[in-house]
Amino acid sequence: MHAPPTNLLKAIAFKLISALMFAAMSALVRQLSDVAPVGQIVFFRSACAIPPVLLIYAFRGELLTAVRTNRFFGHLGRGTVSVCGMFSNFSALARLPLADATAIQFCSPLITVGLAAFILKERVRLFRWTAVAVGFVGVIVMLIPNFDPKHYAEAGVGTAAAVGSVLALISAFCNAGAVVQTRRLTMSESTSSIVFYFSLSCALVGAATLPFAWYTPTASELTALVATGVLGGIAHIFLTESYRYATASVIAPFDYTSLLWALAIGYWFFGELPSGMVYIGASIVAGAGLVVIWRERQLGIARAREAEGPRRPEI
Repeated sequence: MHAPPTNLLKAIAFKLISALMFAAMSALVRQLSDVAPVGQIVFFRSACAIPPVLLIYAFRGELLTAVRTNRFFGHLGRGTVSVCGMFSNFSALARLPLADATAIQFCSPLITVGLAAFILKERVRLFRWTAVAVGFVGVIVMLIPNFDPKHYAEAGVGTAAAVGSVLALISAFCNAGAVVQTRRLTMSESTSSIVFYFSLSCALVGAATLPFAWYTPTASELTALVATGVLGGIAHIFLTESYRYATASVIAPFDYTSLLWALAIGYWFFGELPSGMVYIGASIVAGAGLVVIWRERQLGIARAREAEGPRRPEI
């Protein structure tokens, strides 16, 4: 099967659509967290994502590829990390403004660099370690207001923000771990099977919590719960499709548009505006992340040239 031709405009469009849909999904989670337990939201987010994913793969004739696997325990490991990441992310969204939670998640690519060095034994030089260190300075800048003792006098607002910040960091670490495990799985597993077993794992764990914490939703709340899964599933498809038409180093910088969507949606629907420290910290983290992406691109080009070998002189 031949790889699809490069189509930069289509790749960027798909990436921007996926970022918008993920931001809309996060906004729904933020709204539903006031009434529904986190486990119930995780269940609907994951279970309702499976039908659109299976439909698109069935349409392509890749349904068997999606369910076939030779690495069950590899999927189990990734699923476990992903479940922890989803629970902590949704719990953070219940306690933090949408833009704040999104901004903290931006440190995930920086964490991935460190985990790849220690777990995958990838070679990481001083340049990227410096970018990671600078990025974490940005994270600290963002977190300073949430750990300000003055906030703790405001009826528990400070406590909620501090707990939400810790949960957002845990989610970022889990997401980075899932990326590292995905790199391992892609050596033998198809993208469709990775997406399918991710959703299945989260749906099963979410379902296990339902007997212990269930909220009977209204018709509008049930629609919102189902929409979290449909939006998440379709967004995952658009995200996957974007990487079919351009390299990861080209597409990855557009991840940061999710903060713009989060700012707009958070202000429009929840009346939320981040503090100045969040803007400063997010800018530092985004800058460090873009440096890491640029460096990865340069290394990728260098590796490709090495693989081609020395050019033969023209006769």
